[in-house]
Amino acid sequence: MDESAVQDLLNRVLAPWVRGLGLTPVKADDESATLRLPFSGELRHSGGVICGQVFMAAADTAMVVAISAALGGFKPMSTVSLNISFMRAVRNGDVLVTARVLRLGRNLAFGEVELADADGKMAVHATTTHALLD
Repeated sequence: MDESAVQDLLNRVLAPWVRGLGLTPVKADDESATLRLPFSGELRHSGGVICGQVFMAAADTAMVVAISAALGGFKPMSTVSLNISFMRAVRNGDVLVTARVLRLGRNLAFGEVELADADGKMAVHATTTHALLD
């Protein structure tokens, strides 16, 4: 999928509050998808770090894009599980969110997502399972 197709997908399928995160496509092919989460001070909680909920939404969204790219286009899907480990606090800077499809079955897709801080260090790691509904 090219950047335009990914942006169209994000505009069509995301809830308005997720669109408000401002995720932008970096790349998407049949192996992985990378989105950029632009930094905003509004994403931080009172402790001064970006909220875990933001990273969970970004990881889930990147996986939807990765699965769609692997399938050759968006098909209805639903998150079955999202397991996440917060490994490093992120206080500022853009975050790159890279999702990889590990196994694409008939009914389920399994994946892995890495979120890297502005220094390129992994801050968050997630594994996902999505049910393919169509």
